Amino acid sequence: MIGVNQYYTTTKDDTLINIARKFDISFADILSANDVEMDPWIPGENKKLLIPKSHILPFGKRDGIIINIGDLRLYLFKEGKILESYPIGIGRSGWETPMGKSKIIKKKKDPIWIPPESIRKEDPSLPKVVAAGKDNPLGNRALYLSMPSYLIHGTNKPYGVGMKVSHGCIRLYPEDIELLFEYVSEGTKVNIINQRIKAGWKNNKLFIEVHVLPDYVRGSINRDEIKKSDLYPMAYNIVQKAAGLKITLVDWEKVNKAILLSKGIPTEIMLKKQ
Repeated sequence: MIGVNQYYTTTKDDTLINIARKFDISFADILSANDVEMDPWIPGENKKLLIPKSHILPFGKRDGIIINIGDLRLYLFKEGKILESYPIGIGRSGWETPMGKSKIIKKKKDPIWIPPESIRKEDPSLPKVVAAGKDNPLGNRALYLSMPSYLIHGTNKPYGVGMKVSHGCIRLYPEDIELLFEYVSEGTKVNIINQRIKAGWKNNKLFIEVHVLPDYVRGSINRDEIKKSDLYPMAYNIVQKAAGLKITLVDWEKVNKAILLSKGIPTEIMLKKQ
C-alpha cells in the first residue's frame, strides 16, 4: 500500500477539478470517496473532503509501467519498487483502451498530432495535422507504445483525467507526464490491466479497495460498467489470493460492505480480536 489519505475543507472558489489536480488525484476519486453529492464545478464551501491518496498496488509483475484501467491509475516501478503513481484518463465506450503487454518505442516533446481517419470521420472539422501547442490534445509530452496508434500523453483538457473520454490513449495531467517522461526510456515495459478490486497488507492488516465510477463520471456514453452484484465473486477470489493461509482472519461482512460502498479507498477487512 502506498500514500496516506488527507482531508481538505473547500472554499467558495474551489472546484473539485482544481482540488483534485492540486492533490494529484482525479475529481472522480473525490466523488467516490465522499458520501455527499457534489457538483464537480460548484461543490460549495466549508465541506470537509476526504482526499484519497492511499492506494493498494495492483497484482502483477512490478517491472516498468502498470496501467490499471480498474482504478484509473498508472504505476511506475523500478527493480520491483514503486517509484510513482498518477491518475489517468482512458478510452470511452466504443474506443476502449486495450489491455495487454506493450513497451515504449518512442518519446516526443511537443508532439504534433495527426488524427487517424477513424477519428476524422467522427469529427470532419479536425485538421489533418494539429501543431504542437496549447490546442494539441497530446499536451507537451507523448510516449508512443508498441501497440499501434496508442500513446501515453499529456492533455489540453486536464478535467478529463479520471474519466473515460479519450479515443483509447492514456492521458495524464501535464505536470505528471513531464515527470513520467523523464523517468522512463524507450524499451520500458508497459502492462495494461483491469483490476477494479485490489487487496493487500499493511502493518499485518488486510485491506480491500473497490472502484466503481460515479454516475457523473460515467455519463451516457459509458453505461457498460459492471454491476455491483458481479463484484462479489471477484472480490472473494482476490481476497482469498491476498489472504493466503490467513483467510480465517477475514471479516466477510466488511468485505461485503466495502463492495457495496465502492469508495475507491483501502478498507481494513480483518476480524476484530476477541
